Amino acid sequence: MKKYSYVGIAFIILIFGIYVIPKIVDKFKTPTLVKIGEVPNFEFTNQDNKLISNSFYEGKVYVIEFFFTTCPTICPKMNANMVKLQNEYYGNLDFGVASFSINPEYDTPKILKEYAKTHGATLKTWNFLTGDKAKIYELANKGIALYAGENSEAEGGFEHSGMFALVDKKGIIRSRLDDLGNPIAFYDGLDPKGVQMIKEDIAVLLKE
Repeated sequence: MKKYSYVGIAFIILIFGIYVIPKIVDKFKTPTLVKIGEVPNFEFTNQDNKLISNSFYEGKVYVIEFFFTTCPTICPKMNANMVKLQNEYYGNLDFGVASFSINPEYDTPKILKEYAKTHGATLKTWNFLTGDKAKIYELANKGIALYAGENSEAEGGFEHSGMFALVDKKGIIRSRLDDLGNPIAFYDGLDPKGVQMIKEDIAVLLKE
């Protein structure tokens, strides 16, 4: 009986070492964040009627999203999750957010300021940006590769990606790799798992 017990225990330890320990190690391992591309130069007006360009974010880790204030679908959830990121790194001057309106004709600085207030966006380095529509769409679709467009059949008249782009202190879009070793490129701003991942990866970039 003792012989079989020892064999059983040894087998359990072997299985634990092969399958369980590596998973525990992976869970706490710092993710590798690869480079996706550089954020193009931009300059738009924020909710305080101030011009904000790339230079504002130099030396900062920041998150980019595209939204519009009258969005009846995904924007409220995206910005609720963005507030979670804000609260996680509140007071850290090396962290910021850039929210670009894809309906700039309606989303004036005054409208954006009220939106920021009602949605709890109090971070001083969180800019809600408006300006020339063509330039914003070019930045979204070509510069960042986060889709934004007008669609009369969509709720609210516009449609856009629900993903967040993570940018490092040098203005480079970064992301972690998936289980197959491929870059995820962007983080799902609607999914708790995606929000948790970007929260963890912001911490990684802040240490660089």
